[in-house]
Amino acid sequence: MGRLEGKVAVVTGGGAGIGRATAELFGREGARVVVADRDGDRATTVAGAVTAEGGEALAVTVDMSVAADVEALMDRAAGEWGRLDVLHNNAALTDGWQHAGDLSVVDVDDGTWERSLAVNLGSVRLGCRFAIPHMLASGGGSIINTTTNQAFGGDFTQTAYASAKGGVVSLTRLVATQFGKQNIRVNAVSPGCILTENTVAVCPPEVLDLVLASNLLPRHGYAEDLARAVLFLASDDASFITGQVLHVDGGQLAHLPQYAALAEMGARTTRS
Repeated sequence: MGRLEGKVAVVTGGGAGIGRATAELFGREGARVVVADRDGDRATTVAGAVTAEGGEALAVTVDMSVAADVEALMDRAAGEWGRLDVLHNNAALTDGWQHAGDLSVVDVDDGTWERSLAVNLGSVRLGCRFAIPHMLASGGGSIINTTTNQAFGGDFTQTAYASAKGGVVSLTRLVATQFGKQNIRVNAVSPGCILTENTVAVCPPEVLDLVLASNLLPRHGYAEDLARAVLFLASDDASFITGQVLHVDGGQLAHLPQYAALAEMGARTTRS
């Protein structure tokens, strides 16, 4: 028996990266998985990977910033298997062109700002809005939102992205408060720098080296690290946890930045 046996789960942004790793892990853990992505071909590929391993999956093409699309997605999930138990709100706008225009508060253009809020925050609101009625009908559920460490510390750029993801943190706690008594748990995972296909494509190697130096652990994070955290929060193992943010970041935010460098100096001394 898997940890999600008999449950129906929707994973948004499920066509690649963290979403793909989560959808595939959910399938292995017994969930019936709806893989939702704006790229229908990618969603179909991931759903096929789930079924190839003996799971049940459905691919849905969806724009998570459009209310009608999101409503149809949740109705489809509940209609297909008669219930809805888990939602991983993972869809985000992380394209290189979006990040390139996401500059300081003085320089970020209105279109970049508005699109970031619509997708990176608005999609989470819409996911909750249309999933919760189905979860209530099923007796409860678990919602896991993906935020980012950039929501917890300042940066020279990514103003719109970090602001939207900061809103995800607040929304997580608001929805957890509003629906906790109806047995709906709402938590968030906060990745540091995770080596997804997109991260490798948009981040220069020297930036990845700097990030690795700031981690307390001696490696980068991978999509599977996030997937395991999401699985825990989705499962009954986390049945008394709600309104929380779980940082999956190799210790990136657990220290003042100079201490990681000092630790690495000490490690080099020990190795020598």
